[in-house]
Amino acid sequence: MTLLLAGDIGGTKTILRLVDATTTIQATRMQERSKILYEFRYLSGNYPDLVPIVELFLQEAGEQLGYIPKPESACFAIAGPVVNQTAKLTNLSWRLDAQHLSQELDISHVTLINDFEAIGYGVTGLLDDDILTLQTGQPQAGAPIGVIGAGTGLGQCFVTPLTTGIKVYPCEGGHTDFAPRSELEFQLLKYLLAKHNIDRVSVERVVSGPGIVAIYQFLRDRQIAKESPEIAEIVKEWEHQIGLSDVTIDAAAAISQAALAKQDYLSERTMQLFVEAYGAEAGNLALKLLPYNGLYIAGGIAPKILPLLEAPEFLQAFSNKGRMKPILAKVPVYVVLNPQVGLIGAAICATIF
Repeated sequence: MTLLLAGDIGGTKTILRLVDATTTIQATRMQERSKILYEFRYLSGNYPDLVPIVELFLQEAGEQLGYIPKPESACFAIAGPVVNQTAKLTNLSWRLDAQHLSQELDISHVTLINDFEAIGYGVTGLLDDDILTLQTGQPQAGAPIGVIGAGTGLGQCFVTPLTTGIKVYPCEGGHTDFAPRSELEFQLLKYLLAKHNIDRVSVERVVSGPGIVAIYQFLRDRQIAKESPEIAEIVKEWEHQIGLSDVTIDAAAAISQAALAKQDYLSERTMQLFVEAYGAEAGNLALKLLPYNGLYIAGGIAPKILPLLEAPEFLQAFSNKGRMKPILAKVPVYVVLNPQVGLIGAAICATIF
């Protein structure tokens, strides 16, 4: 039995998963998925470091399994940048070091990766039920894979097949320039430049959860449509909290839900502009990578707005690249539905290192 430890480490919660790499579930897409032996979720802020959480997890796993598990390797996906196998969590005071973790936990190989890099690994282990196909395309098994995901920010990465498995390459594509495609989007660009007193606007400022609110504020301030009292109150409270350390209002979720329910015209216009910008940026990534093995739409927002992504506007913006439109028609486009794709990826990564 080959035991591996996978973790999704965030400022709010830490999810750990123990898997048996010798017993697999056949994934109908690209790889086999290791069998899950035990999994548990912990509140990160209740612990001074990752080490006591892992020690508690292994103890509890042992009680469930009837033997003391000793993982051969571990991979932890971190909500924050990883530099030389060290990391500081974005919203927590933890400082993690792979070598220190290896010594303290007595695990031979410990790897730290960025949480979106983990998603890059994870898409190669998804089952058919874990995805929704937006465009069938013409899949090519040996081609690259592209991954883009809007959430708190806009993550991007790409995956290439190797003779020994796969290699994931993280990038900072979400910080490239926002490229307006219409008069309304040019107005949005000018609005954001003035509002934030900045000299450039990244695509992440538009295609993200905060970007949804920014688009709403732009349309509201330009009086494109009248606000509903319910959404206006939520956005007003969000604006009040945004400078504080603890933001309890999710204005982007409220706007998207109102749009889906067709309860608020201003929210509908907001999400239309958001979806079109999302599709356009996904198309930009596809042109750069030609990911004929699949372009995956990941992140926390996509599964929550599926009807909007399935509407024509997303793929129209994706493929509206002039003479390159026939090329993009060949790219398979999938939406990732499994919220634990990062854990799946961490387990896959643990098998590699």
